[in-house]
Amino acid sequence: MSSVRDLLRTKEKSVWTTKTDTIVYEAIKLMVDKNVGALVVTSDNDEVLGIVTERDLVRKLLLKESPPQETRIEEIMSRRALCVTPEHNVDACMALMAENQIRHLPVVENERLVGLVSVRDVVRTIVSEQEFMIMQLEDYIMACPPHLKAQSALENGAAA
Repeated sequence: MSSVRDLLRTKEKSVWTTKTDTIVYEAIKLMVDKNVGALVVTSDNDEVLGIVTERDLVRKLLLKESPPQETRIEEIMSRRALCVTPEHNVDACMALMAENQIRHLPVVENERLVGLVSVRDVVRTIVSEQEFMIMQLEDYIMACPPHLKAQSALENGAAA
């Protein structure tokens, strides 16, 4: 079972962040420019304060009827950002995301942001592990291991 640390090693290192006092319009421009669906909201010393996602932008900004050029991130961000550590396993992340209907998990180590895991990252890892397991099982089925061949020959000889 892969850990979040393993997953982070295989993906792009950049985690895009913003501050509570950032104007929403600037955050939107950053999300579009970097082609990401979420920004982690951090303090000056990289502590996670929350997260702002495309969902927050659509639902909260439109409901407030606030212009993005005049609204600050702290007004629309999700303050309850569920976080994981690099030691969490990928299955636990999937369960946490499904249970809480979220798509992004900040990764925190020693109270500092070290990465961001998306549902796409988690699904990709799980599928890759399952494909590997299927390959291993197919190899096992197609080529009977030598120790089983010897055992089978003994059993067939004893039966004769």
